[in-house]
Amino acid sequence: MTAWCRIRGDAGPLVAARRDGYLMPASAGGHSVRDLHPIISGELGMAGMEFGDPVALADAQLLAPMGTFPRNIFCIGKNYRAHALEFTTSGFDASAGAATPTDVIPTAPIVFSKPFTSVVGPGDVIESHSNLTSKLDYEAELAVVIGRGGRDIALSDALDHVFGYTIVNDVTARDRQQTHRQWLLGKGLDTFCPIGPAVVTADEIDLADTVVECRVNGELRQKAPVADLIFDVPTLIRELSAGMTLVPGDVIATGTPAGVGIGFDPPRFLKPGDEVAATIEPIGTLTNRIG
Repeated sequence: MTAWCRIRGDAGPLVAARRDGYLMPASAGGHSVRDLHPIISGELGMAGMEFGDPVALADAQLLAPMGTFPRNIFCIGKNYRAHALEFTTSGFDASAGAATPTDVIPTAPIVFSKPFTSVVGPGDVIESHSNLTSKLDYEAELAVVIGRGGRDIALSDALDHVFGYTIVNDVTARDRQQTHRQWLLGKGLDTFCPIGPAVVTADEIDLADTVVECRVNGELRQKAPVADLIFDVPTLIRELSAGMTLVPGDVIATGTPAGVGIGFDPPRFLKPGDEVAATIEPIGTLTNRIG
């Protein structure tokens, strides 16, 4: 399995391959590889790299795998049926106008974006932004990392454009999302896009068997197979690339399962000190605390 991480080194970030609980820093041409983009884009292949002495994963400080080369972060809303229902019935969906539960299931992907300034890595603190929100929520999601770019990508070719997969926590200020009647301002605040802990290459992920889980303070809140997506990964790539060029390193967060904070009665919002852990194997677990 090829899993790529970024770690903090003495002289800056280092890209490392993760294997059997160890990280092996990569170099090319005698220089450390410091960003994943050349690998994602295919500019740098395994044959052109050397690997240093292994470092125990437990001893390394992981960074967001998508680093100094900011790309687009596309997100998909209401892409699991159960979550679409819980969101619409929560009272926080300002766009909902459906008269019956069956009307709340999207008939086309709902797309929004997060700014790259919202990205943080594993172990980083998610700011509570208590001056802006009192209704902080979590959303664990499988995220696609585009390898080969393209426009107007055919459904049958879509998976050929995937470099790999990672995890995104689509942190959301529900009150801002509701007030502004769109999703950017409620989801784009600094630290609201934890990503990691690794990017696992597409050949090592079977989407039919992949499961998304999320725990808050150790309590399982979300669990659903990726196979339950309303719009699957090939469909999302086709729709996003229609008339719009996707480029290497673009990230597509595919949507979150049911079990977010607003899905409870009463809602269970995050507070400072809470720990959110999103798990998708074999990618690993993305853990962050609320500050």
